[in-house]
Amino acid sequence: MNLNRLAYFAAVVDAGSFTRAAERLGITKAVVSQQVAQLERDVRTSLLVRTTRRVEPTEAGRRFHARCVMILRDAEDAFDELAQAAAEPTGTLRVTAPNDYGTALVAPVAAAFSARYATCRVELTLSDDTLDLVSGRIDLAIRVGWLADSGLQARKIGGFNQFLVASPGFSSRLASVEEPDDLAGLPFIANLALREPLLWPFTRGALDRRAVRMQASMAIDTTPGVLAAVKAGGGLSILPDFLVAEELATGRLVHVLPAWELPSGGIHTVYPTARFRPPKVTAFVDMLVAAQKKTSLATAPVG
Repeated sequence: MNLNRLAYFAAVVDAGSFTRAAERLGITKAVVSQQVAQLERDVRTSLLVRTTRRVEPTEAGRRFHARCVMILRDAEDAFDELAQAAAEPTGTLRVTAPNDYGTALVAPVAAAFSARYATCRVELTLSDDTLDLVSGRIDLAIRVGWLADSGLQARKIGGFNQFLVASPGFSSRLASVEEPDDLAGLPFIANLALREPLLWPFTRGALDRRAVRMQASMAIDTTPGVLAAVKAGGGLSILPDFLVAEELATGRLVHVLPAWELPSGGIHTVYPTARFRPPKVTAFVDMLVAAQKKTSLATAPVG
């Protein structure tokens, strides 16, 4: 199928005449007339009714015109996407991410991105608040946890597990801890960045489930702050794998009740609603996805 013929036919219907369609297309009336006539021969159907004053589509022509508009729009979108993919990222890229994931992963990716694309500047906002992308003119948000239905475009790029952890110096107080219910009387560092920082569901296998309400000895409003307090021996807390995997692997933290699982969550890139994403956004997300995959391989559950 010749897409040009579809474009010529659509232009004639939109303009109401071969002459005006030719003027819009920048070609001769004869070419438009010949190509539309060939299209009618191709589909073996009369698409237009020609009068001395105006050209009107037939019933079949009206239905075909609606399909042509969709086909031509899709073709234009495909070419635009290819053009954008081939373009070099430029301008200012505004990104927001939570404190913990942003510090652990997004900031290093931003540094690598800036080094690779010298004409692109990154503005990274680390905040546990859910910022408005439109009013803040933000190109990309990283959301960690459980994504609320916001009407924005989103893509899941990974996930994370959560571990109950303590410092090695705190481990002497854990000798009698065999079940989640044994945790209730121990000092717990609450993460105020979470909606429910004290009530935690533990699961073991398909049937064994416990909900434990912790006793907060301390409350901190950022996840990196909670991590620092745990490492200092201030108490137990629950932290994501991307923040504690290295600490657990080197023995700077201890995984408490490793046989019990805590809720896992997703990691999403979220965008303002738009037909196309600028090359700077696509390139940054590609680098972030690659970094996330490496991190996922390195953060297998620690027993």
